[in-house]
Amino acid sequence: MIDPADLDWTRIGAELDERGWALTGPVLDAADCERLAGLYERPAGFRKTIVMARHGYGRGEYRYFDYPLPDLVQRLRTGLYPQLAVVANRWAERLGTAGGFPDTHEAYAARCHAAGQLRPTPLMLTYGPGDYNCLHQDLYGEEVFPLQAAFLLDEPRADFEGGEFVLVEQRPRQQSRPEVVPLTKGCGVIFAVRDRPAEGSRGVHRRILRHGVATIRAGRRRTLGVIFHDAT
Repeated sequence: MIDPADLDWTRIGAELDERGWALTGPVLDAADCERLAGLYERPAGFRKTIVMARHGYGRGEYRYFDYPLPDLVQRLRTGLYPQLAVVANRWAERLGTAGGFPDTHEAYAARCHAAGQLRPTPLMLTYGPGDYNCLHQDLYGEEVFPLQAAFLLDEPRADFEGGEFVLVEQRPRQQSRPEVVPLTKGCGVIFAVRDRPAEGSRGVHRRILRHGVATIRAGRRRTLGVIFHDAT
Protein backbone atom coordinates (compact mmCIF):
# COMPACT_ATOMS: atom_id res chain seq x y z
CA MET A 1 0.00 0.00 0.00
CA ILE A 2 1.19 3.49 -0.83
CA ASP A 3 1.42 5.74 2.22
CA PRO A 4 -1.58 8.11 1.95
CA ALA A 5 0.71 10.97 2.99
CA ASP A 6 2.58 10.51 -0.32
CA LEU A 7 -0.45 11.15 -2.54
CA ASP A 8 -0.65 14.32 -4.60
CA TRP A 9 -2.68 16.30 -2.09
CA THR A 10 -2.27 19.59 -3.94
CA ARG A 11 -4.11 18.11 -6.93
CA ILE A 12 -6.60 16.17 -4.81
CA GLY A 13 -7.48 19.23 -2.73
CA ALA A 14 -7.93 21.40 -5.82
CA GLU A 15 -10.19 18.83 -7.51
CA LEU A 16 -12.27 18.37 -4.38
CA ASP A 17 -12.78 22.13 -4.20
CA GLU A 18 -13.65 22.32 -7.89
CA ARG A 19 -16.06 19.40 -8.27
CA GLY A 20 -16.51 17.55 -4.96
CA TRP A 21 -14.54 14.42 -5.89
CA ALA A 22 -11.00 13.38 -6.83
CA LEU A 23 -9.18 10.21 -7.79
CA THR A 24 -6.32 9.13 -5.54
CA GLY A 25 -4.30 7.36 -8.20
CA PRO A 26 -2.98 3.84 -7.40
CA VAL A 27 -2.92 3.15 -3.66
CA LEU A 28 -3.42 -0.62 -3.24
CA ASP A 29 -1.38 -3.20 -5.12
CA ALA A 30 -2.83 -6.48 -6.39
CA ALA A 31 -1.90 -8.34 -3.20
CA ASP A 32 -3.56 -5.66 -1.05
CA CYS A 33 -6.73 -5.91 -3.13
CA GLU A 34 -6.87 -9.69 -2.83
CA ARG A 35 -6.16 -9.54 0.89
CA LEU A 36 -8.95 -7.05 1.48
CA ALA A 37 -11.43 -8.82 -0.78
CA GLY A 38 -10.73 -12.09 1.03
CA LEU A 39 -11.82 -10.58 4.33
CA TYR A 40 -15.42 -10.67 3.15
CA GLU A 41 -15.45 -14.44 3.52
CA ARG A 42 -14.66 -14.16 7.25
CA PRO A 43 -17.90 -12.87 8.84
CA ALA A 44 -16.34 -12.82 12.32
CA GLY A 45 -14.51 -9.62 11.41
CA PHE A 46 -17.73 -7.75 10.65
CA ARG A 47 -20.44 -6.36 12.89
CA LYS A 48 -23.35 -6.37 10.41
CA THR A 49 -24.34 -7.66 6.96
CA ILE A 50 -26.82 -5.77 4.77
CA VAL A 51 -28.69 -7.48 1.92
CA MET A 52 -29.55 -4.42 -0.12
CA ALA A 53 -32.73 -5.68 -1.79
CA ARG A 54 -34.39 -6.17 1.62
CA HIS A 55 -34.16 -2.44 2.31
CA GLY A 56 -34.76 -0.99 -1.16
CA TYR A 57 -31.12 0.08 -1.43
CA GLY A 58 -30.54 -1.76 -4.71
CA ARG A 59 -29.14 -5.27 -5.17
CA GLY A 60 -25.95 -6.68 -3.72
CA GLU A 61 -24.56 -7.05 -0.24
CA TYR A 62 -22.23 -5.23 2.11
CA ARG A 63 -20.70 -5.75 5.53
CA TYR A 64 -19.56 -3.24 8.13
CA PHE A 65 -16.24 -4.03 9.80
CA ASP A 66 -16.11 -4.39 13.56
CA TYR A 67 -13.45 -2.90 15.80
CA PRO A 68 -10.53 -3.44 15.80
CA LEU A 69 -10.34 -2.69 12.09
CA PRO A 70 -8.04 -4.77 9.85
CA ASP A 71 -4.60 -3.22 9.56
CA LEU A 72 -4.93 -2.03 5.94
CA VAL A 73 -8.33 -0.46 6.63
CA GLN A 74 -7.08 1.26 9.77
CA ARG A 75 -4.00 2.60 7.97
CA LEU A 76 -6.13 4.03 5.18
CA ARG A 77 -8.58 5.62 7.61
CA THR A 78 -5.94 7.24 9.79
CA GLY A 79 -3.60 8.04 6.88
CA LEU A 80 -6.15 9.78 4.66
CA TYR A 81 -7.83 11.73 7.43
CA PRO A 82 -5.27 14.49 8.22
CA GLN A 83 -5.17 15.91 4.69
CA LEU A 84 -8.93 15.54 4.32
CA ALA A 85 -9.44 17.42 7.59
CA VAL A 86 -7.70 20.39 5.96
CA VAL A 87 -10.24 20.31 3.12
CA ALA A 88 -13.14 19.71 5.53
CA ASN A 89 -12.20 22.76 7.61
CA ARG A 90 -11.81 24.87 4.48
CA TRP A 91 -15.27 23.81 3.29
CA ALA A 92 -16.81 24.55 6.68
CA GLU A 93 -15.29 28.04 6.67
CA ARG A 94 -16.61 28.75 3.17
CA LEU A 95 -20.10 27.57 4.10
CA GLY A 96 -20.08 29.40 7.42
CA THR A 97 -20.79 26.23 9.39
CA ALA A 98 -19.24 24.66 12.47
CA GLY A 99 -16.08 22.82 11.50
CA GLY A 100 -13.10 22.54 13.76
CA PHE A 101 -12.22 19.03 12.65
CA PRO A 102 -9.17 17.90 14.64
CA ASP A 103 -5.82 17.02 13.07
CA THR A 104 -5.94 13.27 13.74
CA HIS A 105 -8.57 10.62 13.23
CA GLU A 106 -8.03 9.39 16.77
CA ALA A 107 -9.23 12.75 18.07
CA TYR A 108 -12.13 12.84 15.63
CA ALA A 109 -13.22 9.30 16.56
CA ALA A 110 -13.25 10.39 20.20
CA ARG A 111 -15.62 13.21 19.23
CA CYS A 112 -17.91 10.73 17.47
CA HIS A 113 -17.90 8.44 20.49
CA ALA A 114 -18.70 11.32 22.83
CA ALA A 115 -21.74 12.01 20.62
CA GLY A 116 -22.89 8.40 21.02
CA GLN A 117 -21.62 7.24 17.61
CA LEU A 118 -19.64 4.17 18.65
CA ARG A 119 -19.94 1.68 15.77
CA PRO A 120 -17.33 1.57 12.97
CA THR A 121 -18.50 2.43 9.45
CA PRO A 122 -15.76 1.20 7.05
CA LEU A 123 -17.33 -1.49 4.91
CA MET A 124 -16.88 -4.03 2.14
CA LEU A 125 -19.36 -4.18 -0.74
CA THR A 126 -19.82 -7.02 -3.21
CA TYR A 127 -21.90 -7.05 -6.39
CA GLY A 128 -22.69 -9.72 -8.98
CA PRO A 129 -24.60 -9.70 -12.29
CA GLY A 130 -27.74 -7.57 -12.07
CA ASP A 131 -26.65 -5.87 -8.84
CA TYR A 132 -26.54 -2.11 -8.34
CA ASN A 133 -26.51 0.53 -5.59
CA CYS A 134 -29.13 3.28 -5.57
CA LEU A 135 -28.06 6.90 -5.14
CA HIS A 136 -27.58 7.63 -1.45
CA GLN A 137 -25.56 9.40 1.25
CA ASP A 138 -23.70 7.66 4.09
CA LEU A 139 -25.04 9.51 7.14
CA TYR A 140 -25.04 7.69 10.47
CA GLY A 141 -25.74 10.35 13.10
CA GLU A 142 -25.45 14.04 13.88
CA GLU A 143 -21.65 13.93 13.64
CA VAL A 144 -20.67 13.82 9.94
CA PHE A 145 -17.23 14.12 8.42
CA PRO A 146 -17.83 15.68 4.98
CA LEU A 147 -15.56 13.43 2.90
CA GLN A 148 -15.20 9.69 2.38
CA ALA A 149 -13.32 7.30 0.08
CA ALA A 150 -13.98 4.14 -1.90
CA PHE A 151 -11.33 1.77 -3.31
CA LEU A 152 -12.05 -0.64 -6.15
CA LEU A 153 -10.68 -4.15 -5.57
CA ASP A 154 -11.43 -5.68 -8.99
CA GLU A 155 -10.47 -4.60 -12.52
CA PRO A 156 -13.18 -3.19 -14.81
CA ARG A 157 -13.64 -5.07 -18.11
CA ALA A 158 -11.43 -7.89 -16.81
CA ASP A 159 -13.23 -8.96 -13.63
CA PHE A 160 -16.62 -7.33 -14.27
CA GLU A 161 -18.63 -5.36 -16.82
CA GLY A 162 -20.74 -2.32 -15.99
CA GLY A 163 -20.77 -1.28 -12.34
CA GLU A 164 -19.57 2.28 -12.88
CA PHE A 165 -19.29 4.50 -9.81
CA VAL A 166 -21.74 7.37 -10.26
CA LEU A 167 -21.99 10.75 -8.52
CA VAL A 168 -24.96 13.10 -8.99
CA GLU A 169 -24.73 16.74 -7.90
CA GLN A 170 -27.86 18.77 -7.24
CA ARG A 171 -27.38 22.38 -8.32
CA PRO A 172 -29.65 25.23 -7.14
CA ARG A 173 -32.14 26.34 -9.81
CA GLN A 174 -30.51 23.99 -12.35
CA GLN A 175 -30.83 20.37 -13.37
CA SER A 176 -28.69 17.81 -11.53
CA ARG A 177 -25.30 16.89 -12.95
CA PRO A 178 -24.12 13.24 -13.17
CA GLU A 179 -20.49 12.11 -13.18
CA VAL A 180 -19.17 8.64 -14.01
CA VAL A 181 -15.91 8.15 -12.11
CA PRO A 182 -13.21 6.17 -14.01
CA LEU A 183 -12.02 3.88 -11.21
CA THR A 184 -9.48 1.11 -11.76
CA LYS A 185 -8.29 -1.70 -9.48
CA GLY A 186 -6.38 -0.43 -6.48
CA CYS A 187 -7.41 3.18 -7.12
CA GLY A 188 -9.69 5.21 -4.87
CA VAL A 189 -12.12 8.06 -5.23
CA ILE A 190 -12.54 10.66 -2.49
CA PHE A 191 -15.88 12.44 -2.57
CA ALA A 192 -18.31 14.57 -0.61
CA VAL A 193 -20.53 12.65 1.80
CA ARG A 194 -23.47 15.05 1.70
CA ASP A 195 -22.63 18.47 0.25
CA ARG A 196 -19.85 20.82 -0.77
CA PRO A 197 -19.34 24.57 -1.23
CA ALA A 198 -19.44 26.04 -4.72
CA GLU A 199 -19.20 29.51 -6.19
CA GLY A 200 -22.25 30.96 -7.90
CA SER A 201 -23.55 34.30 -9.13
CA ARG A 202 -24.80 35.02 -5.61
CA GLY A 203 -21.65 33.86 -3.83
CA VAL A 204 -20.89 30.58 -2.12
CA HIS A 205 -23.74 28.08 -1.98
CA ARG A 206 -24.20 24.45 -0.99
CA ARG A 207 -24.42 21.66 -3.58
CA ILE A 208 -25.88 18.29 -2.56
CA LEU A 209 -24.22 15.07 -3.78
CA ARG A 210 -25.35 11.47 -3.82
CA HIS A 211 -23.43 8.43 -5.03
CA GLY A 212 -24.23 4.95 -6.29
CA VAL A 213 -23.13 2.10 -8.54
CA ALA A 214 -24.59 1.28 -11.98
CA THR A 215 -25.84 -2.22 -12.78
CA ILE A 216 -23.25 -4.97 -13.03
CA ARG A 217 -23.66 -6.71 -16.38
CA ALA A 218 -21.22 -9.57 -15.72
CA GLY A 219 -18.62 -10.72 -13.21
CA ARG A 220 -18.01 -9.61 -9.63
CA ARG A 221 -17.22 -6.13 -8.31
CA ARG A 222 -15.84 -5.62 -4.78
CA THR A 223 -15.16 -2.32 -3.07
CA LEU A 224 -13.75 -1.05 0.21
CA GLY A 225 -15.54 1.99 1.61
CA VAL A 226 -13.71 4.22 4.10
CA ILE A 227 -16.03 6.46 6.09
CA PHE A 228 -14.52 8.59 8.84
CA HIS A 229 -17.45 9.21 11.18
CA ASP A 230 -18.80 6.32 13.24
CA ALA A 231 -22.45 5.30 13.58
CA THR A 232 -25.01 5.47 16.36
